[in-house]
Amino acid sequence: MTTIYEPLLQMDHLQREQYMQVHSEEVLAGLLQHIGYANNEHHDKIVYRLFGELMTGALFSKEQLVRTTLALPTNDYLFKNIANSDTDSVFTRSFSALWLVYLLYSDRELSFLTKEEAQFVMVAASRYLEREQDVRGFVEGQGWAHSVAHGADLFAMLLTHPHLPPHVVPVLLQGIKSTFWKGTVYGVEEEERLAQIFEQLVKTDFPEEVCIEWVEQVFDKLTLQRENEGYTMQFFNARMNVLRFMRTLYFTLKFSHKMPQLQGVVSIFIGKWTKL
Repeated sequence: MTTIYEPLLQMDHLQREQYMQVHSEEVLAGLLQHIGYANNEHHDKIVYRLFGELMTGALFSKEQLVRTTLALPTNDYLFKNIANSDTDSVFTRSFSALWLVYLLYSDRELSFLTKEEAQFVMVAASRYLEREQDVRGFVEGQGWAHSVAHGADLFAMLLTHPHLPPHVVPVLLQGIKSTFWKGTVYGVEEEERLAQIFEQLVKTDFPEEVCIEWVEQVFDKLTLQRENEGYTMQFFNARMNVLRFMRTLYFTLKFSHKMPQLQGVVSIFIGKWTKL
């Protein structure tokens, strides 16, 4: 793999353009094949970087962009072996999410997808965080899995796309909430990436009362867990995730100068649950 792709990274634009005129199908197929290669040097520094540079250089055809975008939110990529944890498949899923960020950003600018195609992709992708079970951050010897962070990047992108169906937004909010109860405490700034979803939501003038109801539901679930299980490790893990996210959300709202009622509600809950 290295012998094929590292030279492409060293080429100037004209050299790449000439190479891709002949080998674009081979290159795209190879990059997709290695999208989740469980080696930090390959999936991050080579595969993802090269895909991004080729996208930026407009070196894929419209047909290739459409085909790739439609292929990613499927069981071969974004949902590959998604019921399993602690397997290398998480790299395929997580980096498929990042590829979709690139592709949907480009579609927002270039409109290579039809409205129906874009909505198919976004509806399918909106279930990613809720279904993902492997929430490891950095995996020793393999690099960043970071599924929660990459999924958050994808969700934030969905909210900027002009064809996002309104009924997808509650699914995205459910996806955020589900991450708090994945059984672990996040430690590599996942809450920052999740909060950016709300940052985009605020920009869309989404109803404040719906956001308040969502926050109340998160803490209701935490209360119910404590009542049913007691002060278990699972409860404290969820509590820590919720509080970290809510603190980040509070400052996101404070600096945006929007949704003052939501900011107040979040502040009250933080104060209450910090005292435990």
